[in-house]
Amino acid sequence: MDQWLFWTIVGFVLVITELVTGTFYLLVLGVGAFASALAAYLGVNLVVQAAIGGGVALAGAYFVHSWHVANRRSDGNAQSNFLDRGQAVVLDGWANEPAGIARVKYRGALWEARLTAAAERPAPGSTLYIEGQEGQLLLVAAAPPRQ
Repeated sequence: MDQWLFWTIVGFVLVITELVTGTFYLLVLGVGAFASALAAYLGVNLVVQAAIGGGVALAGAYFVHSWHVANRRSDGNAQSNFLDRGQAVVLDGWANEPAGIARVKYRGALWEARLTAAAERPAPGSTLYIEGQEGQLLLVAAAPPRQ
């Protein structure tokens, strides 16, 4: 198998896997693999291919990390500019009740959500309110967030 084809396949596997996770880190690793594929296609040796891919991936990971840090509130919770903040969701059921992980209905789909602060667990059918988001996980509370 040609080296450029190997790097291209690795890149596609990483990008497709990223579509499941939503963190953007695998996306930059995939872009690094595509950069290595381009270097291999141009006839660069394997060590330089790996260095190019690694450099692109490290730069991308630094950018993604900086972006995540810049979009978090100072208390470390969800994004302060999150557009769905304050929107109502309906508790469908519990995925892991002791851990506070629930399934909620929002925009016609089921989402995984975590209760941010609740002394007691609400019953299915209860209305909760979005406070933020961590990756694909919604952060919800029983009362609407203060604006």
